[in-house]
Amino acid sequence: MKNDSHASNAVYGLGFIGAAIYFISGATGIWTGVLGLLKAIVWPAILVFGALSRLGL
Repeated sequence: MKNDSHASNAVYGLGFIGAAIYFISGATGIWTGVLGLLKAIVWPAILVFGALSRLGL
């Protein structure tokens, strides 16, 4: 079985960069920028939680 961890790491990395740019671009101060960076790190968990909540699971 082929290990696709490199591909998933690349997808997560690109998602992290995009999320970081999105959240930090709207920052009005240093602490909102830090919060944006933290949100960019955990965005997949937030996305999955929201999807499962909407599905009622």
